[in-house]
Amino acid sequence: MTSQSSKNKIIVRKRGKVVSDKADKTVVVSIDSFKTHPMYKKKYKVTKKYKAHDPENRFKMGDLVEIIPCRPMSRDKRHKVIYPSTQNNQKIEN
Repeated sequence: MTSQSSKNKIIVRKRGKVVSDKADKTVVVSIDSFKTHPMYKKKYKVTKKYKAHDPENRFKMGDLVEIIPCRPMSRDKRHKVIYPSTQNNQKIEN
């Protein structure tokens, strides 16, 4: 029964912006989300950074990408970039 349930995993894709591409085969992806305060019901923005595997060094700073979880590649890398985000393929300038 456990082998069948492991095949039906739900893979969560996360969409974010590449904020660093200095390391070899690694990009840092920043993902913004909104949370609601339990007591005051105010929404606030939370930013989390993930290190993701980019085997071809294809993505540069400012690119919008999607990442998925995978096996640990190193101490910090537990995601890999699957492809550029289809929602908006242009770079974001800050």
